[in-house]
Amino acid sequence: MNHRAGRYHKIYGQPLTAAPLVFRGARPEFGEAEAGYALVALLAVMTVLALFALAAAPSIRQQSQREQEKEAIFRGEQVAEAIRLFYVNRPRTTGAAGDAALPNSMDQLLEGIPKPGGSKKIQILRPSAARDPLSESGDWQLVRPRSQSLVDFQRTVMLYAGNVLPTPRGEMQALQQFAVPAITSVLSTGLSEPAPAEEDLSADSTGPFVGVRSGSRSKAVVYYYGIDRHNQWIFTPLFK
Repeated sequence: MNHRAGRYHKIYGQPLTAAPLVFRGARPEFGEAEAGYALVALLAVMTVLALFALAAAPSIRQQSQREQEKEAIFRGEQVAEAIRLFYVNRPRTTGAAGDAALPNSMDQLLEGIPKPGGSKKIQILRPSAARDPLSESGDWQLVRPRSQSLVDFQRTVMLYAGNVLPTPRGEMQALQQFAVPAITSVLSTGLSEPAPAEEDLSADSTGPFVGVRSGSRSKAVVYYYGIDRHNQWIFTPLFK
């Protein structure tokens, strides 16, 4: 069968059509605009994340401080218990009493107390507890018997306990009587200003001490007997 030459292709008689033109590498007209919108959106997200980080930073710092303060209280109360054990044991081994039965340095607490019937000693204080986690030096401030800071702390404890001074255990009752003056009521005497930090000596000094306190003067997040200053927290067996 003969086909006339014309617009039909010689195979299957399909009409000839022009192939579509393809421009390789061409970009849509709206590509640059989309890229700009994406950059703006990314900057907005980064700004929001930065604001969230700034808002969370104080909370993170406060939580870190709270954990440090809890650790300081834990260690301080361990030191107080070590002082109690030292004081109770001293008269039995040396016959000392009063101030003479108190430890004179942190090293004495770390050395421990003699084990009954032997030459070895019983550990009463862990080395880590002998360090103050709140101060830069790491040294506890030693609190002396009858010091003004101890008197102030006694009044605070009484106020916190409802105008009643807690009675310590056993031999510590006698120690309480001569280590701090007797106070019948804080409601009538009021609370004096906290004693300056220079009153209590560092762990490098010697002399009888009945408690310790932190060398940090920062404001606390945690309250200890209602006190919100690190250097006003006193860890002593006198009121337990």
